[in-house]
Amino acid sequence: MHELVRTNDIVLLGAIEALLASANLDCLIADQHISALEGMIGAFQRRLLVREADKMRARALLIEAGFGAELRDG
Repeated sequence: MHELVRTNDIVLLGAIEALLASANLDCLIADQHISALEGMIGAFQRRLLVREADKMRARALLIEAGFGAELRDG
C-alpha cells in the first residue's frame, strides 16, 4: 500500500476518498479508530492509502483536482 495523504482533516479525507471512488480507485483510510479513541485531539493523523499499482494514477488525479499540496512524498 502507498500512503497518499496524512491528515486530521476528515472533510479533506472525505473529498479525496470520493474523488478516488469516482475514478474507480480503491483506497483505505488507516488509523481512523485510534484517532477516535484519542478523542480527536490530533495526536494521531489518519492515513489515506492506495494500492501500489494505483499510486501514479491516484497521485495524478489528486494533483489535477488541486490536492497536490496534500500529497506525501514518494
